[in-house]
Amino acid sequence: MELPLKIAKALGDGSRMRVVAALMRCNELCVCQIVEMVNLSTATVSRHMSLLQNARLVKNRKDGRWVYYRLSEPFPKHLRTWLLESLSDSPEIAADQALLETILSCEPEDLCRQQKQRRKQ
Repeated sequence: MELPLKIAKALGDGSRMRVVAALMRCNELCVCQIVEMVNLSTATVSRHMSLLQNARLVKNRKDGRWVYYRLSEPFPKHLRTWLLESLSDSPEIAADQALLETILSCEPEDLCRQQKQRRKQ
C-alpha cells in the first residue's frame, strides 16, 4: 500500500501533474526546461522531482552539470491512460505544450543563462 500512497501524493500537486503530463509527450526534460515551464524556482522544482522520483514515476540522468528527467520504465499503463484521458481537455496542459515548443527550441545552457539573468534583476 506504500507505493500507491506515494503515487497519489506525488500527483496531488498541480505542478507535479503538469510535469508528468509534459514527460508523457517528451522523452526527457532538463531541470531548467521544467523550471521554465512551471515558472517555479529551481529548488522548488527539485523538491517536486524528488517526490516524483520517490514515487517511482520518474528517473533522472546526469549529463555534465545538467540533470534530465524522464518517465520511469515501465510507467504504470493504467495511470498513463487515466492521465491522458483526464487531462485531454485541460487548458493548462495545452498551454504547457505550446510553451514547451518554445522551450525545446532553446539549448538548455542558454535557457539556464536566461534564468540566471532574470534572478539577478
